[in-house]
Parts: sequence; structure tokens; C-alpha cells
Amino acid sequence: MEKKQLDPTQEELIQTQPAEEASAGEEKVFPEDMEPQNRMENGAESNEDEDIEKPNYEEEIASIIRGNISPKVMEERIMDYHSSDIADSLDVMNETERKRLYRILDIEDLSDIFEYVDEDRAAKYLMEMDIRKQISMISNMDTDKAVDLLRLLSQERREILVGLMDKDLRREMAMVASFSEEQIGSRMTTNFIEIKRNLDVRGAMKSLIEQAAENDNISTIYVVDENEVFYGAINLKDLIIARQTDRLEDLIITSYPYVYAKESIDNCIEWIKDYSEDSIPALDEENRVLGVITSQDLVKVIDEELGEDYAKLAGLTAEEDLSETVPTSIKKRMPWLIILLFLGLFVSTVVGMFEKVVAEVTVAMLFQSLILDMAGNVGTQSLAVTIRVLMDENLTLGQKMRLIWKEFRVGSGNGILLASFSIPAIGLYLHFAKAEPWLYAFAISGCVGAALLIAMAISSLVGTIIPIVFKKAHIDPAAASGPLITTVNDLVAVVTYYSLAWIFLIQMLHY
Repeated sequence: MEKKQLDPTQEELIQTQPAEEASAGEEKVFPEDMEPQNRMENGAESNEDEDIEKPNYEEEIASIIRGNISPKVMEERIMDYHSSDIADSLDVMNETERKRLYRILDIEDLSDIFEYVDEDRAAKYLMEMDIRKQISMISNMDTDKAVDLLRLLSQERREILVGLMDKDLRREMAMVASFSEEQIGSRMTTNFIEIKRNLDVRGAMKSLIEQAAENDNISTIYVVDENEVFYGAINLKDLIIARQTDRLEDLIITSYPYVYAKESIDNCIEWIKDYSEDSIPALDEENRVLGVITSQDLVKVIDEELGEDYAKLAGLTAEEDLSETVPTSIKKRMPWLIILLFLGLFVSTVVGMFEKVVAEVTVAMLFQSLILDMAGNVGTQSLAVTIRVLMDENLTLGQKMRLIWKEFRVGSGNGILLASFSIPAIGLYLHFAKAEPWLYAFAISGCVGAALLIAMAISSLVGTIIPIVFKKAHIDPAAASGPLITTVNDLVAVVTYYSLAWIFLIQMLHY
């Protein structure tokens, strides 16, 4: 509902009106005769009533398509919904219903809707259209999204569509496609406004209006000099409210952030986020604007990067999805599993070196998994924290050292607390459940507690130092995956536990 505006006279009357008169005749939110307890109960009931589920817009849209109304009315009713909801509704329609939707909506509306459809589904739905509509759809999409969509089509279909497109569009798409998926240029769009530095305010507005017919990304206007070199940017609002007598130079932000199209996404994503701009220009080697990275592109990139890092933490080389085939998933997981297999065999070999300890203090075997699990958990926690911190490319050596020291103290602190709890708990368990003598029971529990403390402290260091070393060696720190850290910490825990058992229980106490 549009908020009603008050004229100055009305505002003055409201400000000068006594409080008693202003509230006269109005129903009080909390009547004075209502007790505080009743107010709280009524408020709770109100909150429960407000917990309403989101309407099923997808089914509503699909029912409109299935209805028997004129195409014009159908179009008007459908376009009352958000493009995202219309995109989701495509999944609940059959092919015939989707084709009906394609016919009643114009290309611009369809292009907006397809912006919210993931590439795999978009490629499927695109093939349901006739060839002319396919070309029009791709031509109206942002360049980076159009390139991603074309890559999912068969080579034959892709060549047909590209061959029938406008020459300028083919050139722009070829330029975006020339960048690898790891470069930020692969995520840029050519949908932006560019004006000359030597224009006046009136000329800049005229150039904006001329380009706005083809490019709707107009909130930020980019300025270039006479050599087409990027000079700065102008906020649309500043240009609109400027007087014709104002100098355009005074409106230009010459320190506006930019990236180079060939930069790695990993290297510039955090830097781009710091500026919170709706779009940032991507330049070539000669500082000319090739395209822009929009806020929508940035959100998608961040989501993909987080997905990849999460996959790597699980020991995978890339994020999997439900549509991926079994052989492909096996191929992705196998390299890490082979590495971890040999590391696991090495851990087993180390355990074999302590056969004498296991033979003489058999009860110590009961708590091996406890030590290993806690060491692995602490290492994985430190790894997750470290990878998140290392996303900041400007991290200094001093900050890295403080991170290592902090994680070591956290691991040690947790180790002290868990050891303090486990020593009496394990001692009592061994005495009452296993009928072990008091001294022997608490000797075992003391060994377990000390091993917990040492293993957790060292594991926190391992989980922090390894990704830092990987980063220094220009290796993705997420590749220091959870399974790798866990296996290394298993080795640390085994050596720590059985070494303490051998020293204290066999050499010193002679058990």
C-alpha cells in the first residue's frame, strides 16, 4: 500500500497537537486495564498467528496457464508474480504448458525469468522453443549467462544458434568465452553504460538515454577518456539531479574500484566484496572496459566458491550434484582416497610398532578411538577456521602467527577441560565396570587424559599450519581437506597415546 504523504500544514498540526487530543478516539494498543500477564499472553498468541507459510506461487502460476482465459489476461496475471516464482513454476508444468507460457510472454519477460533458472534446466527448457525464440532469448540474456547456457547445448545446436546471431553479439560472446572459468572475466556481462569524459551533463544524459534502450544496467555509468581508457564512474542519481551548468568532471568518481578480466576469481573475490558496489568494471591490459561484474554475478560466484571449498573439505575435487553420474563421482573421489589409503597404511604400521604396549596393557586399546576421534575433530575445526581467515588476501605474517597461537591455545584449553573430565570418569569406569584396582584404573585414565591434552593441542596446530603452508605454496588451502587433516592427526594421536602408555605404564609403573 502506498504511504500517504502529508502536506507541511498537516505535519505542523500533528507536531503541535497535545498528546491527549492526538490519541483521542483511537484504540489503545495495550488498554490500561489489561494486566501485564494478559499482554504477554496476547502477544504470544499474535506471534503464533503470524507464523504463516509462504503461498504456493508455483502452483498458482501453473493453474493460470492451465486455465481457459485469453492470452492477454493470462500474461497480465502471470506477470503480477516475481520472475523467480515464475521460474520455479516451470518445474511443476509439463512441456505443453511451458510452451504455452513461451507463446504468451514476450522475449524480455522470458529472459528475465530465465535469469533465475539454473543452467541445466534452462538448457532443457530452451530446446522446447522454436529456433527464432531460442536466438532471441540468448540475445536478450546477459553475456556471461548466455555463454554458460550455450556451453550446455550440443555442438551442432550451438553452432547453428551462434551462426544466426548478430555479429556484435557473437563478438561479445566470443570475448567472454575466451576467459577460463577461473578468471573473473568469465563472469562479466557487457550490459553496461559507457560515456565519454569530455561530455557535458546534457550530453551525458543524452548518451545514457540512447544506450538504455539496449542496456538496462544503468545505476552506475562508466566514464572513459578520448583513448577509451577507463577514467571513473558516475552514480545515476548524481547525474539525474545535476544541473546543466554543473561540470561533469565534478560528478565522476575517479577512484572507483575495478578488476582486470584475467585476474583469478580466488584472488579478487574478497576485494570486490569489500566495496559493496552494484557493479564493478572488468578491464583489459590496456585499461579499457570489457564488461562489468554485477552484484548478482558476485553472489553466484561466492556460492560456487563456498560449494567448491566445502567439497574439498570432504576430500572431493569439485562439488557434486544429484544429476552427476556414478562413474563421474567415483572419478572425483578416487585420487584423494588413494592418497588417504596409503596414509592409513602408514598409521597402521606405526600402531604395529607399539605391539608390546598393546600386549601388556590390553585395556589401553579401549580408548584408542576416543583419542583419535577427538584429535581429528579439533584438527578439522581449526582447518575450517583457518581456511575462512585465509580468504583475506591481505593477511600479514603477524596475523597468521597470531592465528596459529590462538588456535593452539583453543586446542590446549579444550584439551585441559576434556582431560579434567575424562580422568575421573574413565578411572571410575575401569574400577567399577572392569574391576580394575584403583591405582591401575587411574593410571590408565591419567594416561588417556594426558594423551587427550597433547593430541588436541598438536592437532589444532596441524589444522592451522597445513593450510597456511599450502597457501604460501600457491596451493588452494581447501585442498588441505578434512580427510587429510584427520589422517595426519590420527598419526599424531596414536604416537602420543602409545608413547605415553609405554613411558608411564610400562617403564615407570611397570604394569
